[in-house]
Amino acid sequence: MADTTAASPGANCLEKLKAYVKTQKGYILAAEILISFIIIICYAASLYGGYSAVAICEMVFAMVFFGIFMTGMDKQIQVVNWVWSDLFRAGIGAVLYLITSLICVIGGAGDGARIAGGVFGLIAGLLFAYDTYTIFLQIKSTRQHTAASTDDRV
Repeated sequence: MADTTAASPGANCLEKLKAYVKTQKGYILAAEILISFIIIICYAASLYGGYSAVAICEMVFAMVFFGIFMTGMDKQIQVVNWVWSDLFRAGIGAVLYLITSLICVIGGAGDGARIAGGVFGLIAGLLFAYDTYTIFLQIKSTRQHTAASTDDRV
């Protein structure tokens, strides 16, 4: 018979998921995934579904980074600087969401789903901008702690 006292890999993954969502970064990434999904639904119901490309790309990128940070692969795969990659992802996401959302809100007369997607996109733009700010603060604090003295005099 199988040993039922050992934890299954699925349970271990679920515990990692629960623990990571409770962190600040995990909460922000989960919120980015959720709001991107809501925006995809709004744009899918709109007459102009092409605006959903930004939401799909940003949701996929957020899911990838969520999985990498949740499993701790960022510490195992050190070829990529994950903090800087995450900064660029969040910064570009904030700019793209703000641009497309303003276009949708301003030009979406008569299309309620497009306007709703635009409003949620503005919220997502602010969320991605906040994520960019928190990553910038993290980079700034690690640079101050690791800065070496250039003074050779004793």
